[in-house]
Amino acid sequence: MRIALFFIGVLACQLSVAGPFTDQLSRCLVRSTSDADKVLLVKWVYAAISSHPQVQNMSKVSAAEGKELNRETADLMMQLLTVRCKKETMEAYKYDGASIFQTSFGVLGRVAMQGIMTNPGVAAYMSGLGKDLDSKKLKDMLKGAQR
Repeated sequence: MRIALFFIGVLACQLSVAGPFTDQLSRCLVRSTSDADKVLLVKWVYAAISSHPQVQNMSKVSAAEGKELNRETADLMMQLLTVRCKKETMEAYKYDGASIFQTSFGVLGRVAMQGIMTNPGVAAYMSGLGKDLDSKKLKDMLKGAQR
């Protein structure tokens, strides 16, 4: 259960005030994950979000795939915390407390998402939103907010 809670910060996009040891842990997590590791984290978040009843019909993540993603992500997290970034994890926990998990994995999650968002296909899809925005209406409204 605790392992799943580490990623709540990613899902909620919450920002916490990090101490210097948590910052070191965050840097270690980012530095110690491969592109494949980051893709795994994004897949895990995607599967978690797709389990919500209001979007469930848009995804084809099976129960078996979700279970496997949980296992693989837990393995990666344990590898990161107890091997690749063991020293940083211990110091951060000692000096900054349990909030290190949410904060540092939140940073890693944001970095992983940045990698996905720069994919040309993803960027092209997201740029399609601009075609339906009324930029004139937005500009006219913002004129009143200028300093």
